[in-house]
Amino acid sequence: MGDQKVVVRESKSKKAKFIGHLLDDVKALEYMLENGLIETGITRIGAEQEFCLVKKDWRPADNSEEILKQINDPHFTTELARYNLEINLDPIELKGDCFSKMERQLTQLLSRAEKAAEKNNTNIILTGILPTITKSHLQLDYITPKPRYYALNDRMMKLRRNNFRLHIMGVDELNIHHDSILFEACNTSFQLHLQIEPDDFISSFNWAQAISGPVLAVCANSPLLLGRELWDETRIALFRQSTDTRNISLALKDEPPRVAFGSEWISGTAASIYKENIAQYKVILSKEVEHNSLDLLQQGKIPKLEALSLHNGTIYPWNRACYGVGNGKPHLRIENRYIPAGPSIQDEMANFAFWIGLMRGRPKKFDNMAAVMEFNDAKSNFIRAARTGKQAVMTWDNEEYTVEELTQKILLPIAYSGLMQAGVDVKDTERLLNIIEHRTKKNNGAQWMISNYRALRKQQNIDDSLRRITKAIHENQRTGKTIDEWSDIDPMTALKTHANKVGQIMSTRVFTVKKTDLADMATSIMRWKNIHHVPVENKRGELCGLLTWTHVQKFRKELGDNQIVGNIMARNVISVTPNTKIAEAIAIMKEHEFGCLPVIQKKELVGIITIKDVIAFDHG
Repeated sequence: MGDQKVVVRESKSKKAKFIGHLLDDVKALEYMLENGLIETGITRIGAEQEFCLVKKDWRPADNSEEILKQINDPHFTTELARYNLEINLDPIELKGDCFSKMERQLTQLLSRAEKAAEKNNTNIILTGILPTITKSHLQLDYITPKPRYYALNDRMMKLRRNNFRLHIMGVDELNIHHDSILFEACNTSFQLHLQIEPDDFISSFNWAQAISGPVLAVCANSPLLLGRELWDETRIALFRQSTDTRNISLALKDEPPRVAFGSEWISGTAASIYKENIAQYKVILSKEVEHNSLDLLQQGKIPKLEALSLHNGTIYPWNRACYGVGNGKPHLRIENRYIPAGPSIQDEMANFAFWIGLMRGRPKKFDNMAAVMEFNDAKSNFIRAARTGKQAVMTWDNEEYTVEELTQKILLPIAYSGLMQAGVDVKDTERLLNIIEHRTKKNNGAQWMISNYRALRKQQNIDDSLRRITKAIHENQRTGKTIDEWSDIDPMTALKTHANKVGQIMSTRVFTVKKTDLADMATSIMRWKNIHHVPVENKRGELCGLLTWTHVQKFRKELGDNQIVGNIMARNVISVTPNTKIAEAIAIMKEHEFGCLPVIQKKELVGIITIKDVIAFDHG
């Protein structure tokens, strides 16, 4: 998540000073490009592995800092939420057995994390979106207590001037308002880095954009969020909306979101991308910059471009231009941010090799992307891939292909050629690209998860189904099998842990009525749908009463054509929260002889727990 030494509340003069450094950093970058100071003649690869921490009941943990302290390794760092951590793998030259070396390091580091997690009664999971995350895990209690994260949340909320709104339509629909950026923490990725020659940066960047759709389709692994079946790679929509600082008026003015694919092919130099980012996106974080980058260049030193790097880290394009300094030498690289974590280490390394092979094997005809492909075709491919994964139809070179056809006939041969040209071992090349080939013919992560979730939901409630999915992901990851080899989940396998909070068994798809609705209409719908308990909301969407069938029967004779719900509802409603213990909720229902309890979070109705839910829990 970047530099932690940020200024939370800066004065106008300090912010102006930071912006001065930002502009000088661009000038410094242009100078280095014009004078051949950027490193050439060598290609390195690198990666960042984000992963989730779960308790033994397979729900999100909150102990990342304790586990990080126990790991005690500089490769590891915190993430936005207390149930995520990140590994920064060592950069390595692209040649020989580089992928095997990187796979060994990743395996060793994850093993170290697993051992530390075990000592804290926790497991680690590689997955694009952790299935068991609920809205309760998206409160500020779960934010990692670091200045950068609080500052980022504070500035994003101020820019937004309202709660974030998420609206994602897939097989199911998610429509929700949220008062922090923690929905971003649901996204867990395997971020890939490739060093690029300065003179080839623009052609490489545009090519990276062009291949994003088909690569994402093969790698999709995030179809579930809050128990809803949404996009095959829901992270794409979720990340964009969870960090969207625009209010409606700004969106109508075509201000771009901070997470974006882009709007056109890039021209110029790498510095052009940074200039565009500064022009389009407000500075939301700043820091004290000790040395001016232009002064350092005059002294014969290489600057880190701290201001530019910090601003760049608050913008989240799916392909991001990055500047860095290693061993005193400046370099440019492209960061691929759209690949999800998981389903297995081997799958991730195959994704890595596939992308690197494509990047290095770019056919010459695609050096000038604007001459051979419409930008909107590349963007459309990306959105289709996110929505429907391997079922998407891709537009490529003015023809339409299924994902399997495009991958098998065109992209895999390019990837093979690219890895061969780079001098990657034949054995590694064949092993990793064979995984991609098999996956295109069988299941990817999204398909495996969806088919198993649907099967489990026929017999289990949402909470148990999601926990079984998470448990199976963990068990399969430990076998070393790739996703195309994973078996279906046995729905009869028992979970050792049970639900203990209301939020884990409540019904979230709640039928509600308004206080001003006609009572006859409300009661008719209750009768048609065989609903015995209906929460009543006021015009602000807050719970203000409860309409029960018992109550309706009592007032049946008084129901007239103009009678409204507010006149017959029960007003003194006892409610619980998602964190209320189930045993406590049962006791309340027994004491008051209630058939249900509304579940409230920050005055908002988020669910309802009924006798039916309790009976199912008792027999679980």
